[in-house]
Amino acid sequence: MLALRLTRAARPAVHLRRLLVATAAAGTGFLLLSALGYAMVHPAHSTAALLRLSWCAIPLAATVYLAIAVARTDPGTKPRPGLSALGLGPARLMAIAALNTALACTLGSLLALLVFLHLRGDLTGMPFDGAAKDFLAANRSLPVPAALTLLAVLPVLASTAVAVTLRPRDLPGRAGRARIYGRFGAYDTTARRETFGTYGRFGARLFPSSPRSVPPPTGSHAAETAQAAAADVPSGDGTPQAPAGEPTLPAPADVPELIGVAKSPTGLPWGIAVLAAGLAVESYAGATEATPRTTLPGGLAVGPVGVLAGWTLTALGLILAAPGLTHLCGRLLQTARPGALRLLAGRVLMAEATRIGRPLGVVCAVASAAFAARTLYDDGGTLAFGPLTALGGAVVAGCTLATLLTAAVEARQSRADTTEALLRLGAPATVLRSAAALRSGALLAFFVPLTLLVADLAALPLAR
Repeated sequence: MLALRLTRAARPAVHLRRLLVATAAAGTGFLLLSALGYAMVHPAHSTAALLRLSWCAIPLAATVYLAIAVARTDPGTKPRPGLSALGLGPARLMAIAALNTALACTLGSLLALLVFLHLRGDLTGMPFDGAAKDFLAANRSLPVPAALTLLAVLPVLASTAVAVTLRPRDLPGRAGRARIYGRFGAYDTTARRETFGTYGRFGARLFPSSPRSVPPPTGSHAAETAQAAAADVPSGDGTPQAPAGEPTLPAPADVPELIGVAKSPTGLPWGIAVLAAGLAVESYAGATEATPRTTLPGGLAVGPVGVLAGWTLTALGLILAAPGLTHLCGRLLQTARPGALRLLAGRVLMAEATRIGRPLGVVCAVASAAFAARTLYDDGGTLAFGPLTALGGAVVAGCTLATLLTAAVEARQSRADTTEALLRLGAPATVLRSAAALRSGALLAFFVPLTLLVADLAALPLAR
């Protein structure tokens, strides 16, 4: 009951994100059922039916990615004081997040089934004068086990992915390694043990308004305490150290470290290499006449299989390179004698390069594919997208944009302490808003031309 109350007592924004997951699950489930209906109408075209079912993997992956992002930003999955005593530890919170994801996806799948049955005429009669008989199989009985199996794929995949992503990392050591207890009884897998100074500082923070009243030790105990304090406080980081014979005052815990120097993501070289390989594969496949060709479902263009493989490599390269490119944007903002505004915006971009860069790379990959498909019809062609292709494109585009916005919300939550510290120190709220606008402008100025360039290069093999 407590877990149910924690889920129901969430803010409206949390319920809105869960509703987005349910909506994406409904669209994906309808695509899966449509592939089943096409296979029932055309039993002799097994290859075409399998191709339609395989293309459902793209919106399926986009929906699972959105579900993971929504689960990561759910406040109900964050450990809070007192929950472990009530039986809601990290493992139970992970299970609750997976259950919420399964419920949202199941709700969307049931909605897709109701819409599908309504369009077939099984509930209230055939709507739209039977215009969608080609993929609904209105004249045949629907195999219920096959339909339920297809609809169960998304909830199982999404809940499993959420459970793997949010699994507790603070577990006992692996086999062959000694179990070490870290801070205050938590499990640890490293050989580093907490010194006495750590527990002393924690006790001091219980009463931050006054120094500790414990008298300084004398004799051999004083030497041991001084050695422990020297081993616990790192040197060279700018932290003031108290003399050995005086009690240590608590550090100002209400002022966290602003933004440290973040390490550059390691995927930039690999991303550039995969991107170049994808463009090379597209060019070679487009120049070869004997390359086998395939038809995309829903009225899309007919193209070689190698071009589709090149598009896949290009999208993967953009996703791998996006965190490093985001980190590079942060460095560029801090060049040429930066002020406080550019320095703050650049450091935030560098610190959040991985969290923001990956969803941004997915958005760029989807946008480049959409622009490349649009370029194919610019030379007097007719854009003949079918309804299922439009639905699939809407699901993928909506999931990627929603994932990017959800990642931005997660980044904002992660730096909430820093924002509060800046406001307490007297930083104007307009400065923080200006820094956010500067970060957004820098990312748009960098990634929009890159996306258009990749889209033009990807469309060249098929535009010949």
